Amino acid sequence: MMDITLGSDEVISRIRQLQSSGGTVNKKQVKQQDPELMRSALHYFPSWEHALKSADLL
Repeated sequence: MMDITLGSDEVISRIRQLQSSGGTVNKKQVKQQDPELMRSALHYFPSWEHALKSADLL
């Protein structure tokens, strides 16, 4: 099993930071640019879209 290094609240705040800094929250690109964030997000949420919804981005 992969180590999950971020808490669910950290996942949310990183997604929000990404969005507010003008970064992309596109699943494919986040997976390439920040695999740790994607892995952690999918640990806590059923999908990347769910994580975005939890961060109030959808």
